[in-house]
This record gives sequence, structure tokens and C-alpha cells, in this order.
Amino acid sequence: MNAVWLVLLGGLFFFLAYRFYARFLEKQWGVDPSRKTPAHKKYDGVDYVPANSKVVLGHHFSSIAGAGPIAGPIQASMFGWFPVYLWIVLGSIFVGAVHDFGALFSSLRHGGKSVGEIIQYNVGKRAKILFNLFAWFALVLVVAAFTDIVASSFAYNPQVAGFQPGPAAATSSVLYIFLAILFGFLVYRRKTKLSISTIVGVALLALTIYIGYVVPFMAFSKQTWYYILVVYIFLASVLPVWLLLQPRDYLSSFLLYSMLAGAILGLFITRPTLQLSAFKGFTVTTAAGPQYLFPILFVTVACGAISGFHSLVSSGTTAKQIDKETDAKLVGYGGMLIEGMVAIVALISVAYVARAQGAPATIFATGVATFMKSFGIPFEVGRIFVLLAFTAFALTSLDTATRLGRYLLQELMETVFGKNFFLNNRYVATALTIGAAWGLLSYGYTKIWPIFGSSNQLLAALALLSLSAWLVRQGRKIFYVVIPMVFMFSVTLSALVILIRNNWIAKNYLLVTIATILFILAVVLIIEATRVLVKKQFPAKTYEELELAAETGYKDSKRGPC
Repeated sequence: MNAVWLVLLGGLFFFLAYRFYARFLEKQWGVDPSRKTPAHKKYDGVDYVPANSKVVLGHHFSSIAGAGPIAGPIQASMFGWFPVYLWIVLGSIFVGAVHDFGALFSSLRHGGKSVGEIIQYNVGKRAKILFNLFAWFALVLVVAAFTDIVASSFAYNPQVAGFQPGPAAATSSVLYIFLAILFGFLVYRRKTKLSISTIVGVALLALTIYIGYVVPFMAFSKQTWYYILVVYIFLASVLPVWLLLQPRDYLSSFLLYSMLAGAILGLFITRPTLQLSAFKGFTVTTAAGPQYLFPILFVTVACGAISGFHSLVSSGTTAKQIDKETDAKLVGYGGMLIEGMVAIVALISVAYVARAQGAPATIFATGVATFMKSFGIPFEVGRIFVLLAFTAFALTSLDTATRLGRYLLQELMETVFGKNFFLNNRYVATALTIGAAWGLLSYGYTKIWPIFGSSNQLLAALALLSLSAWLVRQGRKIFYVVIPMVFMFSVTLSALVILIRNNWIAKNYLLVTIATILFILAVVLIIEATRVLVKKQFPAKTYEELELAAETGYKDSKRGPC
């Protein structure tokens, strides 16, 4: 089959979904453009900073995309391209985008608070503790998996002669981090116009790619990159959001959009025929043993269709930057659809270069660079560009996940021990999150990924449960949330049982312990929330009622240049 049809059909379905289904959700939820958002009500110049919708979309998309929509579909292609494609399209429209948009909007209506805080207001304090503990474990898995993926992508191998794309991409990435800091300083402190800063920033971004190709001086081993990345994500977690996180993610979006546009243009010029079988069966035998389409396909595709990590981004950093409630549709629903298109391109890449070997980043870079070669981009330059884009995905998710882990741990400690407990400190909470992830690095992403995928999708089901509880309390219909929620619970709980068994046989006892803890926490939280929903015995007051009764002490902000 010609791959162009997959892109055209996917784009058409995504356009129609954004045009009609997202608008339906807006009406159902009562999105109000005149209502002040938390970014204005609680402006503090560090976390709560209102921004232009395009800037927020850039941050959000860069953060949620990560390596997931690339690595997931490539690994899931063992079942054939058709079931993966079907789940990417349908999952993105009816499950993932609803989840992302709902998590973002419900956070806006709860003062920019996390999903855990939303659960406390609508289910109870005990449910919040359970959710935050579950989410923190899931984020530790994210940090561990993505740290290993980025370090592997950057690593220099002295035994390989000639040019290596890893050090080139690493050099460009490091230069790009300093560029982002400069961009944030100029826009937010020197009040340089966003349009001028963007043009200059994108031009300098292209220069970093060229420097990385010509002078790849960041040639370090994988272990050395572990140490460098740990220092980087620690700083990214504690620095003000305007200085690094927001400008880096904004500039990353142009890199990622360019990669996506280049890949799609190359696809239309090349018009490749898929070399991978459309369907290989409901059970596929691999080196790790038999893999079953249900539930393994759905947890392996991961972020390509739905991801619980997105709810933490939506309610952790994105909701604190939304300028108007109407921006939530573009950022939440639209961001997931863009990620779905990235997943389609990743699937086409592996389906076209079906015989390619190596990590998902290598396969993806080889495929997309082959497509871009059709309009004059040299193959090696294209590979560096795509690898840089891939690592930009992973790095933005990595630093965002660390920051979110810090938020959740601080929330958890404050809820259990009070505000003055020493673990509430952002430096200590960040160090503990990174330290827990460091303990898992020795397993490598190939062993971490299945549990990450399962916990990630289960986290999405729990976020949908939180959204359901809030909507029930508001007296709104919830069938379009409940159906995806039930499906995701059935998928992820089944997958965790299989993974517990497989890791027990392989004697990976630490992973068995983590998977078991996640399973138990999820089941207890389901029981807790179901009891509240059935009896409709909600906490005494909603967040909105408490907000009206309390004196917040915050001043409204003036919207900055972003």
C-alpha cells in the first residue's frame, strides 16, 4: 500500500475531529473565554506565567511528544502496520485528545492544580494521596526510560570509525539549551518582540545543527551522558519556567514542526510502498516470548494514541500558562492530534525501512532522512536533523517529567506531613525524584518501556476517572469519558498482570515490585472513586466555592510578550 494514503486519511480524520468533536466537548464543558485563568489569578513569574496560545502549544506539544509517539509505534509494528495505524487514529481522536483536553480544562477550573488536587476536591484526600503516589512512580519510570534513550542517542562509540550522528546531535542539543536561555532572557526580561526573537532564534537553531554536523565536540560515552543529563534535568526542574522550560519548548516546536513537514513532503514526493505486513496475527512470537495484540499493542503504542503523562503536563505546567480558556482546545485537543500525526510518520518510517536494525531513534531517523533526501537534503544531514528532533522530543519530556515529579512529591509530602516538612523543598524533591530514576537506569529502556507503557496508560485511565468525578459533580454528561476510561482500565490492568509474570520469570524483581505497587494503588483508587461516584458523597465544597470564599493574595498579571 502507498504510504501517502495513510497520511491523507489521518490528516482528514484529525481535521474533522478538531473541527467538530472538539467543539462538541467545548460546549459540553462550558468553556468561557471571559473567565480569568490561573495564570492571571496566581501570577508569580516562576510557574504561573500567562503566554500566547502558540507559545503554550509549542511548550505543551514538545513536552508531551517525547520519544513515545516514535518509539511506541515502531515497537508495536511487530503486529503489522494496520492495527497500529487504526489505534493511533481512533485512539488519538476519541481517547487521547479527550483525555488531554479534559485534564487541561479541569485544571483551569481548579486553579491550575494537578490531577491529584482535582481528585481531592471531587473524590477525597485519601484518593489524592493514592493518585499522587501512583503518578510519582510513573514519572520516575518516565525519567529513567527517557534518560536512557537520550544517553543512548548521544553516545559516542570509539570503536566505530568515521562520522557518528550521536555526538553531532548532542553538540547541537547542548548549544540549543544555551540558545533557549538567551531567548527566554531577551523575551521576558528585555521585552524583545516575540516575532523578531522567533526569527532570530530559529535561524540560530539552524546554526546549531550546522555546528553539530561540522564540529561534533560533545563526544562522550553513554555513562558520561547519564551524569550530564542528571545535572541538566535537576537545573531544569528548579529554574523559573520562563528562563529555560518555556523558551526551549517553544523553539523546539519549530524544530519538530519542520521535521514533521519535511517528512510529509518527502512522503508525497517519494510515495513509498509499505514493506511491512499489514497484519501479523493476534499473537506474535518475539525473543521475550509471545506477545498478544490485546493488551500489548495498546500499551506499546503508548503516547502515539493516549498517555497519562499528558494529564500531568496539562495540569502541571501547561494550565499555569494558559491565557484564555478557549486556548485549551488548541493546546489540549490540537496538541494530541499533532502527536498522532508524528506517530503515523513513525509507523510509516518503520513500515518502509522494515529491514532496518537498531534503536527506534535510528530506524526513525533513517526512514525520515530517506524521505527528505527526495527534495535535496543530504542523507547524513537529514539523519542529524531528525535525531536532534527526536532527542528534542525526549529532552523536553525528560525535563518536564522531572519538574512534574518535583511538584507531585511536594504535594504528596504537604498533604501527608504539612507545609513545613523538609521534603517540600523543591531542591530536595527534585533530587529524590532523580535519585529514584537513577536506580532503574541499569535496566535500560527496553526493559523499562513495557512497565512505563502500562503505568502510563493506567495513569490516563485514572485521569479520566478524575474528569468523570468532576463532571458528575457538575451535573454534566460523561459517556464520552467513561467509555474510553473503561477500555483503558481493561487494557492496562491486564498488561500489568502479564508484565508481573514475565519479569518474575526473568528475575527482574525490582520491576516486579514496582508493577505490583502500581497495580494495587490503581485498584484501590478505582474502588475509592467508584464508591464516591455511586453514592455521590462528594467532599463538602467544590474548589470554585472555596476559591470564592478565600482571599488568595495574588495580583493579576499583565500579559507578557509571550
